[in-house]
Amino acid sequence: MNKIVKATILFLVVFAIAGYALYDANSSEVVSLQESTFETITVSEAEYFEEAEAQEASEAGYSTLEEFMASTAYIKFIIDNLWILIAAFLVLLMHLGFATVESGLTQSKNAVNVIYKNVFILCTGILIYAFVGFQLMYPGDFNGIFGFGGFGIGYDPTDPVGMLTPAYGEEMTIWSDFIFQAMFAATAATIVSGCVTGRIKLSSFMIFGALLLAISYPITGSWVWGGGWLDELGFYDFAGSTLVHGVGGAAGLACVILLGARSGKYKDGKIIGIPAHNIPLATVGVFLLWIGWFGFNGGSVLSADPAEVSYVFVTTALAACAGALAAMATTQILMKSLDAPMALNGILAGLVGITAGADVISVIGAVAVGAIAGVIVVFSILMFDKLKIDDPVGAISVHGVCGIWGTLAVGIFSAQSSFGIQLLGTASILAVTFIFSLIVFGALKYTLGVRVSPEVESDGLDISEHGNKAYPDFSPVRTSELGSFASE
Repeated sequence: MNKIVKATILFLVVFAIAGYALYDANSSEVVSLQESTFETITVSEAEYFEEAEAQEASEAGYSTLEEFMASTAYIKFIIDNLWILIAAFLVLLMHLGFATVESGLTQSKNAVNVIYKNVFILCTGILIYAFVGFQLMYPGDFNGIFGFGGFGIGYDPTDPVGMLTPAYGEEMTIWSDFIFQAMFAATAATIVSGCVTGRIKLSSFMIFGALLLAISYPITGSWVWGGGWLDELGFYDFAGSTLVHGVGGAAGLACVILLGARSGKYKDGKIIGIPAHNIPLATVGVFLLWIGWFGFNGGSVLSADPAEVSYVFVTTALAACAGALAAMATTQILMKSLDAPMALNGILAGLVGITAGADVISVIGAVAVGAIAGVIVVFSILMFDKLKIDDPVGAISVHGVCGIWGTLAVGIFSAQSSFGIQLLGTASILAVTFIFSLIVFGALKYTLGVRVSPEVESDGLDISEHGNKAYPDFSPVRTSELGSFASE
């Protein structure tokens, strides 16, 4: 069976799934059944408790925390708040996954540098988000484009009831809200780390990552999650296919274009493969990301509602599985290769794809979204290589391209959303992020410089930037005739 026939069969299978998913999304019988089911669970129970909480918080007028703790609403609030904190922990776990995926899929001589960047961006990101990002992203009443609530997290010690009860506006305290959102913020800049690994100056990456988190990410985030202009139009991105993953991919693309490819990646019109140094490590990272994604998507329900959280877990898992299998099949057809890293990227592609609509896309729709993402990621990685845009871990394709697909898929597979609005929102957010990144990274390039010397790149950033090696007993220092740190 030749390549064309295999590809045709694969596309027929994927589009058959997609076609059935579209029927499922637009079938009045199915929709009414789903609405009826969710009304039984969420309206009769969850909304009842929410209304009860709001009524008790406003009409009963808690004057102290002790009064609220003595109310019937307190137990549900404890459970909801606890789940958000657990979800925040799971998203934190994703950063260990990013570090291991990025270091495993790149060369051993850069592993320490990758880990260092990931530690820096997580810790700096949380601090920056506490200082300026949180109230830039959630400024309260604002013009829909830009607003700033002030420096710091915004806790008002004179109003503990308004900060630590449902009167805050969520089923959590302000502290839980902040720490959950801070983990998301750090994720966007971490994606950039994988795109530029192996040849970027550490100082330039640090400055760029800090500015992305302090300015661009929270402003575009406020347009949707902060109640801005896109939210008013009806744009929907449940957990951040565009707002987090697409932003990271767009920023990474701008940086890679200005940074250039790794030395030796493209020669005489040919693409030279630079092998991953530790695929088992990358595999551990992908599964850590998958585990953490249940907190990423499940926590975005913003309560511990049993029906909604469990449904999001199911759509998240199914999309990941479909993405992996579709990537495996596509790789075999196009490259005649049983490529393990591409299968791992298929898992991540499915996860990114479903993130925008994990709560509103049907079960079969989730399979279709994940499967299409698994096909897209393979074509995208091959396309960027042909364009000589060197992304060592495929992060632009996984997070950027599949983030776009996932956000647009909400307008296809959810009857409640408009494809046009989804397209407008995605284009607006990614265009602003890309332009911001070009300006900031371009300024760094022509002032401080963004790329290490050929000698440093040849030796590896571990020894030149950090004076250390990830594998001192196994990895030679000199890697080419350009090396300047060869041991005696």
